[in-house]
Amino acid sequence: MSTVEKILEKMRSEPANVRFTDLQKVCDAFFGNPRQQGSSHIIYKTPWPGNPRVNIQNDKGKAKSYQVKQVLLAIERLGAIT
Repeated sequence: MSTVEKILEKMRSEPANVRFTDLQKVCDAFFGNPRQQGSSHIIYKTPWPGNPRVNIQNDKGKAKSYQVKQVLLAIERLGAIT
């Protein structure tokens, strides 16, 4: 099983206990390079118009649980499109 798959399992079971770097790995794998980086937010482009864009934020090394859930929803939506 790949690292991204293991991280996805953890994201589904414990969204409040995900490291930010792990969430960033998953986003890089599914959405490519971020379109904005360098501020407190990292924003990824999605293939659908408008919102929700994928927006993640580092909170002292942890990912915010609501953003983990948003990433999971975006990955599901991405799977429905392809």
